[in-house]
Amino acid sequence: MNFWDASAVVPLLVEERSREAMLTLVDQDPVMLVWWSTPVECASAIARRERDESLSVSDAGTALDRLRTLTSQWQEVLPSDAVRSVAQRILRVHPLRGADSLQLAAAIIAAEREPATLAFVSLDARMNDVAAREGFRVLSG
Repeated sequence: MNFWDASAVVPLLVEERSREAMLTLVDQDPVMLVWWSTPVECASAIARRERDESLSVSDAGTALDRLRTLTSQWQEVLPSDAVRSVAQRILRVHPLRGADSLQLAAAIIAAEREPATLAFVSLDARMNDVAAREGFRVLSG
C-alpha cells in the first residue's frame, strides 16, 4: 500500500506526461491510500484545466468519472485531531502550505507515525523533499 498525494492522482484522471509512470505504480500496488480532501483537490485540478481550455468539457467529464471510480476503490485517511496536530507541527518545520501539510500529516498518521513503513507517491518536488525528510520512501514515477 502506498500513500498518494493529489498531484500523483491527477495523471490517473487526465492525460499528462507522468500518466504511464503513475499507472505502472498502481499496477504494482493497486491499494491506494489518500487524504480525505484528495477528491476535492483533484476536482479542482480538472476544473482549472477545463477553465483554461487545456481540457475539453467532454474530457473533464471523463476525468470526473474516473475520479468517482477511484474514490470508490481507494482508502481515505479521515480528518482527526491527530492529523491536525501533526499538520501544525509540519508547518512549523517545513515550507509547506496548509493543504499540503494535511496531506503529509495524513500519511504520517496512516503510517502510525512510522513513515519508513509506507511509501509516499507525489509529483510535487517540495512534497517529495519534505516527505523524505520526514522518513518516507518517496515514489515519484
